[in-house]
Amino acid sequence: MSYRNTFITVSEDCKATEAKEPSVKNNKQTVASIEYNLMKNNPYRFTQDDVQFESHIKRNHPGSTELNGLKEQFFAKPKACFRASPLVKTYGWGIHYNNEGKVAIYGVNSPEYNEFLHSDSVKVIKGMRSKRK
Repeated sequence: MSYRNTFITVSEDCKATEAKEPSVKNNKQTVASIEYNLMKNNPYRFTQDDVQFESHIKRNHPGSTELNGLKEQFFAKPKACFRASPLVKTYGWGIHYNNEGKVAIYGVNSPEYNEFLHSDSVKVIKGMRSKRK
């Protein structure tokens, strides 16, 4: 699933009051750090599928040259949308999908984040909670 003209807000139970860069653990990038770097450094260049697949490759198949078979295998099973991303659940980032479904991230404390919240031209959806009530 990919959204268009949609903004995903941080989760209601996200404790971050300002956006934070995800850290690397044990000298290995996390899914959050890979997603962050792809979207932060390349705003509106990639779709959700692009980011998710690239994250999978960087974490699980670094240096692999046979991507076609891996791509088919990766997308054979449904994937959660960015509403479930650690960026919105933990690190204080909202994710905006433009008209083409390409994504960029905005910190919860940024003016752009606030503009998306109050925009009539963008559908606003909350990120998924980390814990059930």
